[in-house]
Amino acid sequence: MGAVVSHPCVKIIGANGQVSLGKRFAGRQVLVEEQEPGVWLVRTATVVPDNERWLHQPEAAADLKSALTWAQENPPDDANVIEALEQLRG
Repeated sequence: MGAVVSHPCVKIIGANGQVSLGKRFAGRQVLVEEQEPGVWLVRTATVVPDNERWLHQPEAAADLKSALTWAQENPPDDANVIEALEQLRG
């Protein structure tokens, strides 16, 4: 990834404590770190919800890859739909 060079600009912190970073960052999540009083580091981030974290573990990634490979090698068909539905009804 190449370095992005930008020139410093002056921003005003509004009465509600907000600073606008511009429309290109609208809706993005950011990490804000106060490195020392008056010095902030703002970085864009992708946050993974706790209940989805398991999807990013190596075992889950391997299982998902295996399932996708199987699905590509076994396209769906309607040949045995009636039998499958009867089995599901028990």
